[in-house]
Amino acid sequence: MGEGSDRIAFDQRIARVVARPLARTPLTPNAVTGLSIVVGLGAAWLFAQGGTSIHWGAGIFVVAVWMDHLDGELARLTDKASTFGHYFDHVAAMINYVAMFSGAGIGLSDGALGEWAPVCGVAAGLAVATIMTVRMWIETRQGKELTQMTVRFGFEIEDTLYVVGPITWLGLLPPFVVAAGIGAPLFMVFVIREAVRAVRAAPGTEGS
Repeated sequence: MGEGSDRIAFDQRIARVVARPLARTPLTPNAVTGLSIVVGLGAAWLFAQGGTSIHWGAGIFVVAVWMDHLDGELARLTDKASTFGHYFDHVAAMINYVAMFSGAGIGLSDGALGEWAPVCGVAAGLAVATIMTVRMWIETRQGKELTQMTVRFGFEIEDTLYVVGPITWLGLLPPFVVAAGIGAPLFMVFVIREAVRAVRAAPGTEGS
């Protein structure tokens, strides 16, 4: 393995392998990002149908999460990395996460959770999107170093979204959506508070 490979997540390594043959095609990184939105919205639609469709939705959502790495690896291999592509990637991820949680909530509305299911789903999705927006804000203020995620044992924090697959297949989606609907907004408040503190404490921001 190359230098620093221990800091590369497993899914990113897989994306790198898949990106190599794609680099010899006309496919662009931004096109892959756009395709990931289509895949993510398709997963959300399947979640919203409820019933057995959620199992297919979970599998497709896992693919959408993985594609978040594929476009970046393709950009590096083809030397087509750009500021627009970087932020387009973030926006695509936010769209997919909001859509997935909202779709899951809608799909569960006929169950025991009733009308609270969509509320929890939307709350979770918007909270996750807000957290990602705060990270982008910090990045524009203080650089990418502060938002760089640590890889431990081949995983990084955003890889927790892969659990949507197993959780759905094991029939645990309802409690997961409720937990996310409560936990994500609470974590969002914490992230916003810490972000404001970090920016205020940064050199050159005294008195601002």
